[in-house]
Order: sequence, then C-alpha cells, then structure tokens
Amino acid sequence: MSSEQSHFAGEIAAPSPDTAMPFVVGFFFSFRLFIILLSVRALGTDPQTGTEISIALNLLLLFVVAFSTLGAADRTFGSMLYLPSIRWVLFFLAFTCCSLSWSVAASLSAAAAYWCAMAADTAMIVLLLRIQPTTSLVHSLMKGYVCGASAIAVIAWLLPTQSDLRLGDEELLGANQIGYLCAFAFFFAQYLIQQKIARYSIPAILLGVTLLRSLSKTTIVAFLVAEGFILLRDRSMSRRTKLLLLFTTALITLAFSSLLTSYFDIYSNAGNSPETLTGRLGIWAVILDEAIKQPWIGHGFYSVWKVIPPFGDFEARHAHNELIQLFYSYGAVGIAMMAGLYISFYLQIRRFTTGSLRTFYCALLIFVLIRGLADTEVFDLSLSLWAIVMFSLLMEQTHSSDLPLES
Repeated sequence: MSSEQSHFAGEIAAPSPDTAMPFVVGFFFSFRLFIILLSVRALGTDPQTGTEISIALNLLLLFVVAFSTLGAADRTFGSMLYLPSIRWVLFFLAFTCCSLSWSVAASLSAAAAYWCAMAADTAMIVLLLRIQPTTSLVHSLMKGYVCGASAIAVIAWLLPTQSDLRLGDEELLGANQIGYLCAFAFFFAQYLIQQKIARYSIPAILLGVTLLRSLSKTTIVAFLVAEGFILLRDRSMSRRTKLLLLFTTALITLAFSSLLTSYFDIYSNAGNSPETLTGRLGIWAVILDEAIKQPWIGHGFYSVWKVIPPFGDFEARHAHNELIQLFYSYGAVGIAMMAGLYISFYLQIRRFTTGSLRTFYCALLIFVLIRGLADTEVFDLSLSLWAIVMFSLLMEQTHSSDLPLES
C-alpha cells in the first residue's frame, strides 16, 4: 500500500468491535438518504416501495440495537431525563404521536410509519447511551455518519446533473437534502478533528466541496455564517490555520465561479419557482394562511404532503420554514416546543461547555437556526431529536469528567 493510500485509510479507519454498532447506526442515519433512489433506479421499484424499504431497515436496525443492548446498563432512563433538553425531546415525541389522532394527512398509515421511524432514531441513541460509555459511542457514531455522508457525496458527483445544474435527482433526491447532509456531517468531522479523535481532513474537504457544488443556497449561507463564527471566536485555532482555511475557501469558490455564474443566471430567470425567494414567499403565505385556521394544536403530523395544493408543478412536502412548519403542524404548541428544545439546548451549552467546545456547539445551533429560515425537515427538527439527545448527554458527560474530584 502506498503512503497516500495508507494516509486515507488512517482517515477512514474501521471501528473496533466495541464501537461497531454505533458506527453502523451513524452510517445508516446518513446513507439512508440514498436508499429510495437506489431502490427505484437500481432495483426498479416505485418510490413508495423504496420508502417502505427505508422505514423497514430503520425499524430492523432498532431491533438489532435493542437486542445488542440487553443487560445491565451504566445509566437509567430516569437519569437521562434530568436534562431539560431530553425532557423536551420526549414531550415532542409524545405530542407528535398524539397529533396523529387529529392529523389531516393524506395517509394516516404512512404518517404513523414515518413517526415510528423518527421515534426509532431517538430510541436507538437512548438505548446505546444507556449501555456504553458516552464519549466513545458518540465518537464512533460520528465517524459512521461522516463515512455515510462521504459515500453519498461521491454518489452525488456521479449522478447526472439536474436541469438547473445542481446535484441530485429531479424526482427522488433534492440538492437541498444533499447539501444539508454534507454540512451536518462536516460539523461532525470538524468536531473529531478539533478534539483530535480522528484525522478526517479529506472527508471534511469532500463534504465541504460537495456542499458548495450542491448549490443549496440556504444551507451554504447558514454554513458560512456558522463557520465564520468559529473563525472569529475559537481562540484555540491558530491565526495561520484560520488564514489557510480562508484561502482554501476562496480558492474553491474561485474554481466553481463559472458554475456559480451559470446557476445565478438560471436562478434569476426562474420567476416564481419554489427555488426562488418569490416562490418561497408564496409557499409560506399559503401554509401560514392554513395554519391560522388551527392555531392551537395545528393540523397534525405529516399534514402538508398531498394536503396543501400544488404550486404549479411543485408539490411541497413541508413549509420550507421551520417556524411556519411547526405552527402549521402543531399550532402554538409547536412554537412552544421549538422554543423549548432550542433554548434548553443553548442553556446546556452555556452551562456545560467552555472554550472551543462552546464555540462549536453555538456554531452548530446558529447553523440549524439560519437554515430553518428557508428550509426544514418533513418530520423532524433541523437539529434532529436524536442529535439533541446525543449532544446533550455528551456535554453532560464532558462536564462531569472535567469536575474536580472531591477530597
């Protein structure tokens, strides 16, 4: 094996037996973005079957995790609920489950299946963190997530370019999904590099370049603001490193300048397409108008797709704004849940972290909040429930290990 190959192998190292399960979970959380496309294009199924395969794999993985974590646990479920952010996660899951009883979803069975998949993600993290040391498990899960996202990034480059020059598939895999996955995985890689857990510089570069190539505008803006915050506030990073990062970013942007110019021409002539600000304003106005008809508890889980009328040839799966999405789906309770989740997470950052770690977590929160202004997830928050649980317990564990021992 050459030295270059050895270096790359060191960057994407195989997990040890003790951390194999969280690595697999992390890999699945990111790579499942490709499952529907793979099912339709490679296996010849219809999109609904591809979705069913994805959900079935999700629930199967939950069963495997539950079986592998049987036995004595290092922590109880009750001890996890000590953290306010995790109590908010539990409340969110409970309320969204109850909302299925009044949901106006086109298919209640599909809505129930999607809720089970969302809950399964959180359950897997809780089960794993009960039985294994928090830090090693989270690090392994992050590595798996980065590897899965890197695989998606490579696949995205190999797919035919969409008509608007962006990455993805016209019907099954949007550029915004690719961009957000790459950005979120980049933060994981950045954490591993910052904490000297793994040398993931090559995956980080691949993810960053793929994010730019996705031309996912909102995600790119949110990412740049968050990374700018890190550059300004992280005192552990040398000035030389910061200048090198700025120079590399400028160089990559220059290399894509012709593509960016071509895309801007297409974007400026797109009229009221949903990809433009004018189109987004139209989506927000329609969904907000519907939201105020059920202002207290909303229209229920999975109540946009096939319910809100199409915008020309475009059919919205969500409101493209996290606040409007939660208000439409869960009314005033949804807004309270969003505020409770993000505020409790921020207060935990302020309480449990200092220095570069505090800067990192604040940047991650800035990223998801800005991204949520013009895009969001169909069911989950921009900062997924499983990620809130994972980071909350990691911060608590890091804080506990930093406390001085009593004499």
